[in-house]
Amino acid sequence: MATQTPTRPATRTGLDGFFKITERGSTVAREVRGGVVTFFTMVYIVVLNPIILSGATDGSGFMIGGVKDLEQSKLLVAVGTAVIAGIMSILMGLVANFPIALAAGLGINGLIAGMVFTHAADKITFADLMGLVVIEGVIILVLVLTGFRKAVFKAIPAPLKVAISVGIGLFIAFIGVIDAGFARRPTSPGSVPSELGIGGSLDGWPTFVFVFGVFLIAFLLIRKVKGAILIGIASATVLAMLVEAVFNIGPRVFDKDGHLTNPDAWALTVPKLPASITNTPDLGILGQFNLLGSFEKLGIVTAVMFVFSLLLADFFDTMGTVVAIGTEAELLDDEGNPPNTERILVVDSIAAIAGGAGGVSSNTSYIESASGVEEGARTGLASVVTGVLFLLATFLAPLFAVVPSEAAAPALVIVGFLMMTQVKNIEWDDMEVALPAFLTIVLMPFTYNITVGIGAGFITWVLVKIAKGHARSIHPLLWIVSGFFLVYFCKAPLEQLLVK
Repeated sequence: MATQTPTRPATRTGLDGFFKITERGSTVAREVRGGVVTFFTMVYIVVLNPIILSGATDGSGFMIGGVKDLEQSKLLVAVGTAVIAGIMSILMGLVANFPIALAAGLGINGLIAGMVFTHAADKITFADLMGLVVIEGVIILVLVLTGFRKAVFKAIPAPLKVAISVGIGLFIAFIGVIDAGFARRPTSPGSVPSELGIGGSLDGWPTFVFVFGVFLIAFLLIRKVKGAILIGIASATVLAMLVEAVFNIGPRVFDKDGHLTNPDAWALTVPKLPASITNTPDLGILGQFNLLGSFEKLGIVTAVMFVFSLLLADFFDTMGTVVAIGTEAELLDDEGNPPNTERILVVDSIAAIAGGAGGVSSNTSYIESASGVEEGARTGLASVVTGVLFLLATFLAPLFAVVPSEAAAPALVIVGFLMMTQVKNIEWDDMEVALPAFLTIVLMPFTYNITVGIGAGFITWVLVKIAKGHARSIHPLLWIVSGFFLVYFCKAPLEQLLVK
């Protein structure tokens, strides 16, 4: 009788083979759907980045982009933001094969805007500050290539990795309710820091659209409908457009004293069909950076402390985001590390350099990618889809700008809930684990900063271990990183001391 040769598994080719789609339990349709969802939950940055960076006049008398017209400056930043986000998201997908997209970092662009306001008298320019962003990105890249960043990544204790993921879930849910105006800062002085809706009550059609979106996505997920999040965003957007067409609500408007005159209006984007769905992108902002200008105008100490702040934010925001996305996608190994860790970190480092060189602020991995993962994304194909949509947005900006934050925010709330379910994996009866985990989780939304939560967790972990007499069990890198975080938390008084 002839001996039968054992059959080998069929070798996957094309998209499936390159991205390991079947191997990771996904399909091309799920990857495309996940990429689209991720895009719509983070495309707000194309609108928000210009709002943060434009409008301020730097030491040269120009706005960002080297122009004096506000609308022109906003358009330049919007196009540059979309181009860099598109290229870097595609690179993440092709090089690292991980379902995470990148765009201009929200905390970092705020730092840059603040530096312009603070140091305009020193003749500081946006190009000078973008030069510091490039330098920070180069330092991060060196830390990756030397293995230091990956070593720190692996040195994070497993309970803290879980806490980071849970904290980010709570954080993005908080972002969602704030972006939608469901919760907001009270208008009356001296009251609580945040309250329900307007004056403690839900009011306005935009809030109704948000609530509708949350319950619709939840209902679809309970019914296990494929594409639940994408359907929810699309449906909420259609409802928003109908509401705007009937009631003509318009955008939020601030008076000359900075007071909001119509709090029940749309927060960022007015959901109505644009006169034209296409535009010709102007790439003039790309390349507007001055590598060493800040050191001459700000002084070495101030410039170095600014770079250090950017460095810590980029270094640990990405770590937290990658852990959270990997956990949600079930891609982490037994030690809590994602596949292709070094490639992920290399691309993220290059993104910081590209954002500075592109004149639109450091680019970083976006936690909003969790919405695409929840939709089914497991590979870099989803990131490629998101990146392509960002590039298309440079030509179709008026069309993509139709989606209001109130329609996209429900996805963040639902994904935040799903990420929070991991909290059960933390040993709350063990004080050595519970206290650092608790501070990691709560300080992310309380301070609106992922890095602060991670830093507090690291420092507390070390202190609790010392208190319990377990100092020898602390990984050497945790001692070093905790020291860096102490400097980070005290950077303002240290800078004042060094300058004196």
